[in-house]
Order: sequence, then structure tokens, then C-alpha cells
Amino acid sequence: MAAAEKAGRLLSLNGLFPIHKPKGPTSAQSLNELKRKLLGEAGLKEYGKRRRQTLKIGHGGTLDCSASGVLVVGIGDGTKMLGTMLGGSKKYTAIGELGKGTDTLDALGAVTEEKPYDHITREDLEKALKSFTGDIMQVPPLFSALKKDGKRLSCLVREGVEVEEKPARPVTVYGMTLTDFQPPLFTLDIECGGGFYVRSLVRDIGKALSSCASVKELTRTKQGPFTLEDHALGEDSWNIERVAQSLQEYSHLLQGEPEAKRLKTEESQQKKDGE
Repeated sequence: MAAAEKAGRLLSLNGLFPIHKPKGPTSAQSLNELKRKLLGEAGLKEYGKRRRQTLKIGHGGTLDCSASGVLVVGIGDGTKMLGTMLGGSKKYTAIGELGKGTDTLDALGAVTEEKPYDHITREDLEKALKSFTGDIMQVPPLFSALKKDGKRLSCLVREGVEVEEKPARPVTVYGMTLTDFQPPLFTLDIECGGGFYVRSLVRDIGKALSSCASVKELTRTKQGPFTLEDHALGEDSWNIERVAQSLQEYSHLLQGEPEAKRLKTEESQQKKDGE
């Protein structure tokens, strides 16, 4: 396919598709790398000004840089549908570590406290999980994408600015299962709604067990209708053809979304207008 054809093909793409964000880069960095590859393949350059983006692209829900897993991407008019991903159901597999608390609530942070954990049994942990299932109140982490005065809390903390914790807010845990317990490590499978922080959950579990805890590893295995195993594109598949295939193959998964129906109606009308 010639460069001009690839460029036309890329700029005609609209919809949502999932990628596999690796551990290490931020969600924004992974998105920028995806965009760089697609534009490079099409022989296109990005405009310097945001208002004149060559390619409209965005993601629907930040993953911590220490986490990996499903990141839903919107391309073209699909960026208008990303809001439906923010509040939708998500699934995670988390490995927590008892007896160690950190400032970021995960393995990347500085250790802030260490407490005994040898008194905790599997039964204790399973009992504690019941109080964190359903509609609960949760205090978000200070190191997060939440903002104060237009700036991310995590950035303010790293700059040495004193930041107060956000107040507890309602979140929903649809289900949670303890799949492994080998102290100090424990593994959870979690299904939750929007605005939920697994790092806060693990911190609170540690407190409930008269100890402390932080996240050692975190993987988002499902976001909306997309699963890591069945749908997410790995970095070796970040190209125009595979993205186009994903948009076509997985469009039926989004048919129940109101925004998807609206966009489909608009596309049908545009085709009729062009006839």
C-alpha cells in the first residue's frame, strides 16, 4: 500500500480499540508511542499545536506506570466515546504485599512504614475482603491523576507541595476473589466500577488487618467489553492494518453503547449524503 493510501486509510479510522499497555511507561507515553508509529507508517507529521492534530487519538482511563494491561484507545470520532469507558466495569489482577506501606501505595514508592503480618491468616484476609465489596467509600491516593487547581496531585507531591488527601468518595466493587495467599504476598481478582483505585484498596486491606500493605504488581485484565487476553493489541501490532481490523472485528462489542449508536447513525447519514 502506497504512503498516500496508508495516510488516507489512517485518517478515515473511527472507533474504539484496546491496546496492551506495558509496565513502565505512563498511559500518555504509550498513547504517544502508538500515535508515533501510526503517523510514521503513514508518512505523516504531527502539527505542533494541539488544536490542529493530524490524528485525533486518546485513551479512556489512566493506568499507573507501574501497571500493565488493557488501555482503551479512541481514534477519530471514536474519541467522543471514551467517556463511556471511564465509568464502565473494569477487572484487575493485583498482587499485594503485606507488612510494607509506601508513599505511592505501590512498589515504585519509598517505604513509609513496615509492620508485622505473621498474625494474618487466609481466613482473616477473606473475611476482610467482604467489607470492601459492594458500594463502599474510598480515599484516592495522593499519587494519582486527580487534579487540584488544574494540576495532577502526583505532580504537586513530587514538587514538594503540601497536598491534602481528597475526601472519601463512593465507589463500587462488583466482586473480589482471593486467588493466592503466600505471606507476605496475596493475589486478588477484582471487578469494579469507575473511579476505583486498587492501590487504595490494598492499603485499606492492610489497615483492616492491623498491618499495612501496598501493591506489588497490577494488571488490568478487562475494560468495558475488551479483555487483555482476547482483544488487546501488543506493541508489535501497533500498525494501521491491525488497528483497522480491530475496529471492524470488535465494533459489535460496543453496539449497546449510546455514543456508538449515535456515531453509527452519523456514518450512515454521511454515506447517504455522498451517494
